[in-house]
Amino acid sequence: MHNKSTFPFSRRRFLASGALLGAAFLPGGASAADVAKLLQGTLQPETGGPAPVPFPHFPGTFQAFVWRNWFLAPAERMARVAGISTGELLKAGRAMGLPDPPAITGEQERRSYITVIRRNWHLLPTAQLLELLGWTEEKLEFTLKEDDFLYHKLGSLKPDCPPVRYTPADEKWEQWMSRVITEEFSGRYPRAEQPLFHFVDELSAPLRKAPSREKAPASGFSPRFAYPYFALFGDPLLDPGIDPYPGGYLDRMAASGLDATWMHIVLSKLTPFPWDPAVSEHWQERLGNLQKLVQRAKNHGIGIYLYLNEPRSLPLSFFKKHPELKGVTRGGEAALCTSHPAVQEYLVNSMTTITSAIPDLAGFFSITASENPTNCWSHFNGQGCPRCGERGPTAVIAELNTLYLKGIRQGIGNQQQAKEEPAGNKSQPAIREPQLIAWDWGWPADWAEGIIPALPKELALMSVSEWELEIERGGIKSHVGEYSISAVGPGPRARRHWSIAKQQGLKTIAKIQAGNTWEIGAVPHIPAVANVARHAANLREQQVDGLMLSWTLGGHPSPNLEVVAEIGSNRTLTPEQAMQQVAARRYGEAASDVVTAWEQFSQAFSEFPYHIGVVYNAPLQAGPANLLWEKPTGYRASMVGIPYDDVKSWISVYPEEAFTGQLTKAAEGFDTALAALRAKTGMLRLTKSQRKLLDEECHAAETVAIHYHSIVNQVQFTGIRDRLPEMAAQEKQQALRKLEAILKEEIILARRMNELQGLDSRLGFEATNHYFYVSSDLTEKVINCRYLLDRWLPSIKTDHE
Repeated sequence: MHNKSTFPFSRRRFLASGALLGAAFLPGGASAADVAKLLQGTLQPETGGPAPVPFPHFPGTFQAFVWRNWFLAPAERMARVAGISTGELLKAGRAMGLPDPPAITGEQERRSYITVIRRNWHLLPTAQLLELLGWTEEKLEFTLKEDDFLYHKLGSLKPDCPPVRYTPADEKWEQWMSRVITEEFSGRYPRAEQPLFHFVDELSAPLRKAPSREKAPASGFSPRFAYPYFALFGDPLLDPGIDPYPGGYLDRMAASGLDATWMHIVLSKLTPFPWDPAVSEHWQERLGNLQKLVQRAKNHGIGIYLYLNEPRSLPLSFFKKHPELKGVTRGGEAALCTSHPAVQEYLVNSMTTITSAIPDLAGFFSITASENPTNCWSHFNGQGCPRCGERGPTAVIAELNTLYLKGIRQGIGNQQQAKEEPAGNKSQPAIREPQLIAWDWGWPADWAEGIIPALPKELALMSVSEWELEIERGGIKSHVGEYSISAVGPGPRARRHWSIAKQQGLKTIAKIQAGNTWEIGAVPHIPAVANVARHAANLREQQVDGLMLSWTLGGHPSPNLEVVAEIGSNRTLTPEQAMQQVAARRYGEAASDVVTAWEQFSQAFSEFPYHIGVVYNAPLQAGPANLLWEKPTGYRASMVGIPYDDVKSWISVYPEEAFTGQLTKAAEGFDTALAALRAKTGMLRLTKSQRKLLDEECHAAETVAIHYHSIVNQVQFTGIRDRLPEMAAQEKQQALRKLEAILKEEIILARRMNELQGLDSRLGFEATNHYFYVSSDLTEKVINCRYLLDRWLPSIKTDHE
């Protein structure tokens, strides 16, 4: 019997709002119709929701629960969730071949809650999920909504899961499981050399600077900012237990050529909300923590930008008390209309509060369309507001950025007044005004051409560099509508918008992904460094002023970031020369061989079957950890979340053969280049540091290849599975042999990926998704494949005979 407890979000304010779209989720130049289509889904309650996907490779959900949470949740809490003693739970885990559970620190829990939520989404009802996390309903609600659109990544619905309770495993299953462990893992569960999050300690440790790299070269690009590699996204300013910017990491950012980083904020949590003070509870504490953070980062040569996506929409119940403020309605929420004087005053005062309190803030950047529902035109339906509908999107969005700037100026005035001596001595140094960057994310072409000239001249305009690039992969023509390293920008959209901005006297910023993209975000950086270097050189020729080098992924100190800094530091330096300089500094005698590999990786990566549908729906991040099912799950892939078996969404505009053919070209290209690199550098006499950096470069390259090979397998497996019922006898025999070969290869890939992650804890991690997979996922994939080999395939053969 299914659990009938109410999913808390069915009675929360954002239930009826449209499906949430992250800043990375909307193709450039999207029309209002495109956006409306993407917003069709709505958040769903748990009760009465779809059944969870099955896990027949476990005898029951209890065993799946224990296996999946063994390395991520305290055993005592897992036992309480299952209603048994800790001893009974440990016995059940060891009976499956699991090793002694690790000690789960408070820091690990704070850094891995998204991994925990995702792996239990189809296992636990909400009440048990809350108990496992040790959270309140309110905290889970806030996390699902504000933690980079987590609920959307989970598919905007909660499966209706029955409660998990202890059920002993069948003796035959235990015998089978013991045999699988023995045969696939040499008799025991594989052990990792590096524990999860080991990289946090490494990157946080004090940086010992080499004499040749005391500081990053001066760059013609400024600012140069990226998201911290392991910072939390949700509400980090209220969690003193997690430091998003340790000193050692700040030094590594500066050494990689960055001069700034950025942080997500919710304005009503950082400043007073005048209509309901409870909304802003603890705002002074957050603002004080931000002030300390900004000062500390400045001491390491790093500025901090704040991301503005304001004002956030509010539940309709709010507008019963304040109907005059109501803008466009979206489901159960409505916009705070920015054409209303009281809302304008709130925005200006909020910006004034922040700027007055934090003199050393580097600046702000704004998204005013296609992200969270904010202003009345933010999701392209401003005609529903009697005020904003008449004014149009150009006036509303230009004015919104002007209001931000007005608040910044008032804050600067307050700072200056506070610094003046009683006698009126004004000889103190002038206070630098924080930069305001208006990001044209999601603005249709006709909007941009009107908005940009209406912006204050003190602003900078930022455009995603590679949008609208025309590409052809596998004979399929399309264009880039998202971040890409496989395609080298800039594209026509950015060039067009920058040209208008320069004519108006605005500075220009290029938004790129120098480290990695959703083409594969499960590696700290994609070693297609030649593509990155050429993109940077092209932007240097465009004479853009600054660079935003990453969204939430891509902030790991990497050769990719370093090569961008080198190119910005010298207008005559070629991409090849820049790569050689970076490689020599990092890898010593292996430099030339690494540069050759970077060129080959880049050529292979340019074969990637790019499309926005591919990068958000295919199992690019889960790779070999994505399970295979004997029957269709019926679930649609969620954006960079859970891919399921939704091959139609994975391949997007590509025919299946073209998609798998291009991914195979990319994977095999990485295989070939990596084998050559290892052969050439294996016997070189490198320092310990150089060898470690080279090994890490190889780990990243091998992970790319493993993920892409596995996706090809998954597409082929699912296609054959779905066509089996219609196959003739001879074709079916061939298909079964092919399925067997695919399953055996998937086992090899999952085992190897498990080994790699055990050697390099960075693999599989991304800041706003935490670990896409951990060891128990990869070993579960082996068990999943063995189940299909040992039980499912024989049953099909029997049916066929």
